[in-house]
Amino acid sequence: MRKFISFLFIVFLSVISCEKENRLVYTDSVQPRDLDAILAEGKIRAVTNVNQTSYFIYKGEPMGFHFELLKKFADHLELGLEIVTSNDIDEALGYLQSGKVDLVAIGLSVSADRKEMMQFTEPLIQTSQVLVQRKPNGWGKMTEKTIAEQLVRNQLDLAEKTVYVQKGSSYAQRLYNLERESGMDIGVIEVPYDAEELARQVARGEIGYTICDDYMSNIIGSLYPELDMSTPVSFPLNIAWSVRKEGTTALVTELNSWIMGFKTTREYARLERKYFSGARPASMVSSEFFATSSGGKVSPFDDIIKNYSDSIGWDWRLVAALIYQESRFNPSVTSPRGAYGLMQVMPETGLHFGYDVTRSVENNIRAGISYIRMLDRLFSQWVSDPDERVKFILASYNAGHGHVIDAIRLAEKNGLDSGRWEDNVSLFLERKADPAFYADPVVRNGRLRQGVAVNAYVADILERYEHYRNIK
Repeated sequence: MRKFISFLFIVFLSVISCEKENRLVYTDSVQPRDLDAILAEGKIRAVTNVNQTSYFIYKGEPMGFHFELLKKFADHLELGLEIVTSNDIDEALGYLQSGKVDLVAIGLSVSADRKEMMQFTEPLIQTSQVLVQRKPNGWGKMTEKTIAEQLVRNQLDLAEKTVYVQKGSSYAQRLYNLERESGMDIGVIEVPYDAEELARQVARGEIGYTICDDYMSNIIGSLYPELDMSTPVSFPLNIAWSVRKEGTTALVTELNSWIMGFKTTREYARLERKYFSGARPASMVSSEFFATSSGGKVSPFDDIIKNYSDSIGWDWRLVAALIYQESRFNPSVTSPRGAYGLMQVMPETGLHFGYDVTRSVENNIRAGISYIRMLDRLFSQWVSDPDERVKFILASYNAGHGHVIDAIRLAEKNGLDSGRWEDNVSLFLERKADPAFYADPVVRNGRLRQGVAVNAYVADILERYEHYRNIK
């Protein structure tokens, strides 16, 4: 069985500065990991950015072009995936150079300057950079020729204009090169916002110009029809992932082999359509359930979940991940056993805690939270670490606390740490399908056939929780 994908925030690195030429200097250096070390650990670490093309949450599900590609590459090697998020290019490259991550997957354009600092993979997509500008007032009643006459259509017409671009980006480098090539002055202002946010600012009239890649223009143009993105400012560029320049020969070879093969598949074509063409990308981004660090909801019930999660000291995003696993945020779903609603609470269990779980979403969540509180008190006698205890509670929410307590007793009897989940109690939960274990005198709740499924249930919730933590 493939290892489940785990996710972790990394929040510290040492980066000195970025010169105008986009050449970075770093104080930290570690021995880079090549593929053998990654395979030995069973996990690859990658940094990506949170935006409408790379990585986001939509209706409770993690999505994004680069995120899905990373998952598929990790699955190809049967590896876990540790996601680091950064919308700062300098910071992301710092993570790579300092050894915090093995791979940068933020859609960097390949340039000669960057090739001096890192090693690029085979291209994922090809793009050109285009100017983002507002159409003139009343454009809806104008001809295309009249509109074009009032817009910048020649790169040389950017002289004396102010263009806002993401700090450390290839957009900034292109404008500096254009200044040198033409001898004109362009007001290049580098800011800590990505191209998508800057396009929104142009649409709102807060800034005059920015630059984006043309593969983003379908989404941006659908969201902001008042924007024009028809003026190219660069020749075609390759978009690729990158690894450290030295000591990663096997990794980049494996990446290149996989990328070249995957790009020929229908699945790759489907991902391109899903994120870059047609009406679906814009419809996702315009939804209130499109979640990034700058806004959007994980579910329609975020406020209620936040309110009641506080009462048990749980992060609301963990409760949301549990609810997604139980019901996909469907408040009226009923299981074959009769469990009801968002948290799939049996009506009699809800009444035990004083709530009719079929009456309202709030009652359903209150009953589920009450059940979690009861489980927390129960397992506190065995598991002192509250973070570790969460895994026991989640397993009990799925399989019943009796089976989990049996697994604790089996772990104790066999000399393992009964306060640890992975490779300890979880191991014996799976072994409860074997008569050699479920017939043991310490077992009081009989056979459990679905121990493997219960462990996967716990892993899936924790995986989704880390997604929610990354995004919101």
